[in-house]
Amino acid sequence: MGRNYKTLLWAAALAPLALVPGAASAKSFMASGGRTTQPVGHYELCQQMPIECRQVTSARQPTELTRNLWAKIVDVNNLVNTMVRPQTDYEIWGVEERWSFPVNGIGDCEDYVLEKRRMLMEAGMPAGNLLITVVRQPNGDGHAVLTARTSLGDFILDNLEPRVLAWEDTEYRFLKRQSDQNSGVWVSIEDDRQTMVGSVRRD
Repeated sequence: MGRNYKTLLWAAALAPLALVPGAASAKSFMASGGRTTQPVGHYELCQQMPIECRQVTSARQPTELTRNLWAKIVDVNNLVNTMVRPQTDYEIWGVEERWSFPVNGIGDCEDYVLEKRRMLMEAGMPAGNLLITVVRQPNGDGHAVLTARTSLGDFILDNLEPRVLAWEDTEYRFLKRQSDQNSGVWVSIEDDRQTMVGSVRRD
């Protein structure tokens, strides 16, 4: 039940059919560790928009992944990737790092993440299942993506990738993410995969 099986699962989630029987065997979740440092950009965002860091979610299971929710996740990822034009914080604000929602249709990776998170929360997903996540790219650069916690595993919404991928199918090294119980707390990620998946093309 490898990647071919998962591909069938994604297709089934978008089709007007029931989810593939036995698909739960394909799920994969990141292993989180203890509390870790909050990114400076997120700390500053919390000072400007305290509500972003006061979202408390009681312990609960990941959101059930139905075909309708999968379609919504894919639509939100595509919409934000299309409507926001990438620019660095220095180009936008004149500073090296500033987390914000997209302004005038431009933003950097964290801005894409915040907008996708807001849209999916408005669609009914709880904050605790939509986690800002910090990763390292193969070239060593830092990057931010959104992790959607679902009953079929952790999926990644990314402005550098048009597809919504299972986290283990990305080429990133996962470092840390928001706590699933408190949006102002960050936890480490125990990414012990032996090799990176190199099939995702980067332009």
